[in-house]
Amino acid sequence: MTRGVNMGLRGFAGVGFVLGVAGLTASIAAGGAARSSVLADDGAAVVGERRPRRRVLDLAIRSPVLAGTGRARLLLPPAWSRDAARRWPVLWLLHGAGPRRAGHTAWSDHTDIEELTEDADVIVVMPDGGPCGSYTDWWNRGGGGTPQWETFHLRELRQILERGYRAGPDRAVAGNAMGGLGALSYAARHRGLFRAAASFSGPVHTLHREPWGLDVADLVELGVAVGAPSLDWTDVWGDPVEQRVVWRQHNPYDLADRLAGVRVHVSAGDGTPGPYDPRPGTGPDALEALVHTVSLEFAGKLRKLGLPVSTHFYRGTHGWPYWRRELRAVLPALLAEIT
Repeated sequence: MTRGVNMGLRGFAGVGFVLGVAGLTASIAAGGAARSSVLADDGAAVVGERRPRRRVLDLAIRSPVLAGTGRARLLLPPAWSRDAARRWPVLWLLHGAGPRRAGHTAWSDHTDIEELTEDADVIVVMPDGGPCGSYTDWWNRGGGGTPQWETFHLRELRQILERGYRAGPDRAVAGNAMGGLGALSYAARHRGLFRAAASFSGPVHTLHREPWGLDVADLVELGVAVGAPSLDWTDVWGDPVEQRVVWRQHNPYDLADRLAGVRVHVSAGDGTPGPYDPRPGTGPDALEALVHTVSLEFAGKLRKLGLPVSTHFYRGTHGWPYWRRELRAVLPALLAEIT
């Protein structure tokens, strides 16, 4: 591993994305109804709603496992209502790190997910996962405590959606970059919760070693250094050598056998400029080259285990134009598993 990696690495510029609640406060003041009666088991509650467009519903959630207010964006199916007699299947979309990939609006801002699901009979859930949360309950030197993103998403938010927003038990999950790691980790760590899972350019083998270059532990270190500079990167899972067991417990590669019965898709570019890169003379993208390597390793392990996996490996870099294309290609298969 190469500690102290170049902070100018392509794809992580501006990871220090500040998640505030000023917009939420303004929306509540403008008429966003508080829904404090919608509770999770631990008391997490919806404290504000905002509906910027016909199918879009933004939630603000007071959570005991986060340092601040949690947020999620829902895309609602055409016939949805709070009082409907039926429930709807759920597609979760998890975002990556950094201002170009982070936050609960990222998939709406950078893809045509709203148009793609206009006639789909599903609820699309796009939760905030923090600028460098890694879709996990942070280890914090063995002491636990905040942030607990996995608990927020899969316990609190899931319970709230099922109790107050007519979400059903059929689920699929997909994510880009850090969200790809989250999608496969969640599906493996919570067997039976998701029927399908897809990673677009996700670092899905967190213990992959590159002695002479960038490895995934470097990405965790860099993400925390820029996204949460007051914290230590080893607060996430500890040191990858000393706390190897903790890392393995959250590493999709090590958990691959737990994906039996889940429809899995993995895609990544090779890091060379592709059709969506405006400057063909630019050099290779080290970040995408790394996730390409670990995605190949992950897919290979699934096949060795006799588990089916679909893949798409292509010429391209780490960015939304490619993830938008991948979403369009894979969405029908994800929806077919839950509808």
